[in-house]
Amino acid sequence: MKSKKTLPTLDSRRLRLRQLQLSDIEDLFAIFSDEQTMRYWSHAPFKQAAEAEAYLRNINAGRINGTHLQWGVALRENDKVIGTTTLFSLNPKHRRAEIGYALSSAYWRNGFGREALTTVIAYALDSLDFQRIEADIDPRNVASCRLVESLGFQLEGRLRERWHVEGEIQDSAIYGLLAREFSAER
Repeated sequence: MKSKKTLPTLDSRRLRLRQLQLSDIEDLFAIFSDEQTMRYWSHAPFKQAAEAEAYLRNINAGRINGTHLQWGVALRENDKVIGTTTLFSLNPKHRRAEIGYALSSAYWRNGFGREALTTVIAYALDSLDFQRIEADIDPRNVASCRLVESLGFQLEGRLRERWHVEGEIQDSAIYGLLAREFSAER
């Protein structure tokens, strides 16, 4: 994928998906140090703010190198970053990408995850002309599985013992969404 100096800002009804900045480090640390948020993630929660700073450098490098696009999910009312959503493993030739997301547990059960994913998926399918979006979810994360299923993703398989995090072995449920199966009005 071509390098992107800046990430497009994507607005939804209550959210603004935007490029993350140094001023967001405190919010990033709060999200990625939250044990509930990170329970089913593929790495351990952050322990120090320096990890959030390194993460932001990685986010920016990925955008500049064209390997991934990661938005901060901010509340439109006050610009507070409450999560992130990412398109990665970008493959324009085969018109596909993977999607990942994290939302601070303090904001769960308010429809913010659905709103953020719907916005990014619509961008990937319409603006980037991708045909397929994939998601790798720990199958024990029932809420996340239900979320992607409600957006039209189909369970395509299970990879056993795929991740080793903090001494725990985790499986992956692999989901796929084809452009023709997605409706932003879901």
